Amino acid sequence: MVFSKKKDKFSDMLIDIADNIKVASEYFVTYKISNAHDLKEFFESVKDYENKGDTLVHHLVKELNQAFITPIEREDILQLAVILDDVIDGFEQAAALFEMYSVTQPTDHMRKFVTQLNEAVIEISRAIDSLSERKLDLVREHAIRIKEIESNCDNLLRTSVKNLFAVEKDNPIKIIQHKEIFETLEEIADSCQGVANTLETIIMKNG
Repeated sequence: MVFSKKKDKFSDMLIDIADNIKVASEYFVTYKISNAHDLKEFFESVKDYENKGDTLVHHLVKELNQAFITPIEREDILQLAVILDDVIDGFEQAAALFEMYSVTQPTDHMRKFVTQLNEAVIEISRAIDSLSERKLDLVREHAIRIKEIESNCDNLLRTSVKNLFAVEKDNPIKIIQHKEIFETLEEIADSCQGVANTLETIIMKNG
């Protein structure tokens, strides 16, 4: 049985982890960068969200180790928490690259990437909420949507890199830097797909 009708502490903790990622993602996609000071503030804020995510996951793991009975297999709860943590880690890594490479003018492709990632994170948050309410059909719908977004990000990576080599062919340093950023953003999408895969595994075990 997936969780109980009354939300248990693990359900609440997973919701907290997902909500933190959603807030971080919304900050990531809406924050306006125009100078080096903005970049520093941007990175430090995303890092704060990442630190909060670590704290939430560590708390969940501690509770999991002490629990005698869990609403679903403890390995599934742990795997879901870990892959959710990978998502917020990815945002922190991307923010670090923006700051390190002094990207004060994100490209259109970067904006498209973070918009797609924000959509995936919203689906993740909805999926975790639906899981806590035992609405497995809705969880499945959100998981499918996350995978569709990841596929879009695969295509966007190819388009972004192709455009990068065409536009910046005389600037090899920028090519290297921006390509790393694009690949890091795509890795976040991969982590989102990892969340979807884990959710589908939970559905199969508990449907």
